Amino acid sequence: MIGAAKMGMHFVALAPKQLFPDPEVHKKALAYAKETGGKIEMHDDITSAVQGADAIYTDVWVSMGEESKYEERIKLLKPYQVNMDMMKKTKNNDAIFLHCLPAFHDLETKVGKEIHEQHGLKSLEVSDEVFRCHASKVFDQAENRLHTIKAVMVATIGNI
Repeated sequence: MIGAAKMGMHFVALAPKQLFPDPEVHKKALAYAKETGGKIEMHDDITSAVQGADAIYTDVWVSMGEESKYEERIKLLKPYQVNMDMMKKTKNNDAIFLHCLPAFHDLETKVGKEIHEQHGLKSLEVSDEVFRCHASKVFDQAENRLHTIKAVMVATIGNI
């Protein structure tokens, strides 16, 4: 379409430098962003990364099958926990919090209790205060994922 607006987004990744993506992957992502009118940034400084953010999104620090990495990941990622201090640093009262779930934000699960016993933490990637606050949209996000999955199933099954 002639004169169509590009619909890129401004994406900021926040992580310790040790977890930045491979330079070739980053280079490809930057090329896609340029093509779509988007912008991609990598930061290891929390304040500069989150200022002005509309959404803060995190995932678990340790994936299934990598449970032996808890100690290493906690040391590396503890300063990057999504907590109220981080949310306030957005300076955006309408910023939302997202997480693909499950989240380790309290001691109400077996894993949460084990992490507390072994590492003395009450939460990992997100504090319970943020997980349960007005900005948390994790369950809306999960519901939307359900509808997306159903749409993919309908598209792949074909006309019935």
